[in-house]
Amino acid sequence: MYAIIDIETTGTSAANGKITEIAIFVHNGEKITESFATLINPECNIPWHITKLTGISNEMVEHAPKFYEVARRIVELTAGTTFVAHNVSFDYSFVREEFKRLGYDYKRKTLCTVNLSRKLLPGHRSYSLGKLCSELGIDIEGRHRAAGDALATAKLFDLLLRKNEMGQKGLFAGGKSALSEDKIAQLPGKTGIYYFYDARGTIIYIGKSTNIHQRVLSHLNNMQTKKAVEMRDKIADIDYLLTGSELLALLIESDEIKQHKPLYNRAQRRTLINYGLFAEEDQNGYLNLKISRMASDEVPLTTFHFYQEAIDYLYNISEKYKLCRKLCHLEDGEGPCFNVRMGYCNGVCNGNESVESYNLRVISAISQLQFRSLNFFVIEQGRDEQEIAVVKVKNGRYIGLGYASIDCQHIDELSDSIKTYQHNRDTFNIINSYIRHNSKKIKLISY
Repeated sequence: MYAIIDIETTGTSAANGKITEIAIFVHNGEKITESFATLINPECNIPWHITKLTGISNEMVEHAPKFYEVARRIVELTAGTTFVAHNVSFDYSFVREEFKRLGYDYKRKTLCTVNLSRKLLPGHRSYSLGKLCSELGIDIEGRHRAAGDALATAKLFDLLLRKNEMGQKGLFAGGKSALSEDKIAQLPGKTGIYYFYDARGTIIYIGKSTNIHQRVLSHLNNMQTKKAVEMRDKIADIDYLLTGSELLALLIESDEIKQHKPLYNRAQRRTLINYGLFAEEDQNGYLNLKISRMASDEVPLTTFHFYQEAIDYLYNISEKYKLCRKLCHLEDGEGPCFNVRMGYCNGVCNGNESVESYNLRVISAISQLQFRSLNFFVIEQGRDEQEIAVVKVKNGRYIGLGYASIDCQHIDELSDSIKTYQHNRDTFNIINSYIRHNSKKIKLISY
């Protein structure tokens, strides 16, 4: 028995998205014997670009059943069947995740009609459902709607069954879909998050990249370490989430890793953020700047991956703001600092500048380095030309992120687009470092 399934969702990531519609056609190997289709209230907002693609809006699902209300029906219909879908890893991962949220471990054998079509119907230019069905003369009544796509998949499945006249052993037996070349080829060369799953559907690694396709290929071709080879050999499926903005990719990656704790993310990038810039008042009342290793409970003005990067940065701001190298802990010894001789220090090390005058310039420098007391939005390019990516900071704390229309500039509208996330040391470091390195690229809106 086979359960031919199609779903519509709020996004491309099972970990972050929800199902908005599901259709199931039970097939006994000869014909459809039972069917079920319903909209589902995802209990979250449906992005406008998803509504544009599927036609499913927030209003349409407002009074639809929630997933838990149809979960039992799905279990009963698919019991003892092989889970069949066009690109089965997508549909199966979402259904498994929805059940996981309910505390139920949903497991079925799987069968992918994309892989079957490639084996039994070679030579087609594309194996996407729409293009393949068009070439085969299979009508799809309701493209990008669960019932329409599931019925088209069922008709394709009938054709594949008939085509398998030679009866290739095990072809329709079901199992965990393998990581295919087609799956890899379809990965986008865009910015976002990617997920590696093992054969049990468990996330084993989460990463981010400005070119997902290229980065995944580098993982699959990595033979440099035993751990890299071990991880590569365990990858059974890949999923991804486009973010548009690299900053959003960094923030979402950090949050996802904390939630899922993947096996191969144990040595996280946070260990590379080793140095921070700190300010402290000396015994004479002068504000000193210094670079030091970060302790877990310290909040720096800004952060650095490497010591030399930190030192170079401190040299630059000491010249820009005419700060004393000795009070920046870049020099020691007797006499005036080097900046005095070069005209980049007003002589505080000679006793020629007051505490008030010098500290004002230090404060000016600090205000450009950190955001602990500021309220602002970071604005970047979204996932397409009609969208902006938004990160919100309030009182120096990371509030969350989201997407808005490119025409959106009003503070209230920007705030409405924000999904709340946890503020922590990692998010502070990510935002602070990103702003410092991309000041010319990003847009800041204060409020």
